[in-house]
Amino acid sequence: MASPEAKNLEAIAKAIDQHNQNCPYPAAEVRMNPFEVERLGWDEIRGLPVTPDPEIGTGRFRIVCSREMGGDGLEEVEAVGRELQTVAPPNG
Repeated sequence: MASPEAKNLEAIAKAIDQHNQNCPYPAAEVRMNPFEVERLGWDEIRGLPVTPDPEIGTGRFRIVCSREMGGDGLEEVEAVGRELQTVAPPNG
C-alpha cells in the first residue's frame, strides 16, 4: 500500500496536469494548510512552489493559476489518495 505522502503527491500531480490541460495559463503554485506543508516538508511539487495558506483545511490543496496570481480566483481541488502502482524504468 502506498504511503499517504505518495497518495497526496499523486493527487496534486494529477490536479496540476488537469489544470494545465484545461487552461491556457499554466499552474503557478500549490497552496496547502501550513500544518500539511510542515508535515510533508515539500518546498515544491513538479517545479511549482508549495505555499502555506491557513485558509485551506488539512487534507486539501489549491492549484493556483498563473492568470490568477494576486487575485481571488483559485481553483480548489480536494486531495483524494489512491493506491499507487510503482513501475521501474527499463534498464539500459
